[in-house]
Amino acid sequence: MTIAEIAKDFTELLKQGDHNAAAEKYNADDIASYEAMEGPMAVSHGKAALKEKSQWWQENNEVHGGLVEGPYVNGDQFALRFKFDITPKATGERVTMDEVGLYTVKNGKITEERFYY
Repeated sequence: MTIAEIAKDFTELLKQGDHNAAAEKYNADDIASYEAMEGPMAVSHGKAALKEKSQWWQENNEVHGGLVEGPYVNGDQFALRFKFDITPKATGERVTMDEVGLYTVKNGKITEERFYY
């Protein structure tokens, strides 16, 4: 598959709400994830760690709706824009989350993801 085909399929899975299938199909075993924040989940390495991070996020936020825009492809990378209407359970305050994810693909798998917000 080309980078554009991988990006399109990955994005379609996310748009369908199937984040687990997208990660299972396309994340490399040694994927690295970088969040634009400090703390224990700012940097994660490996498919299992990203699965744990995703599970933590889902358990700690109520999602009311959202959208995924893209993909925007350039070379071995593609970007997606995420907008989510969420309520973090810790605060109970409903907010709009707006971020960009930049994904790097090597050998048909996503080897790195970086989030900007």
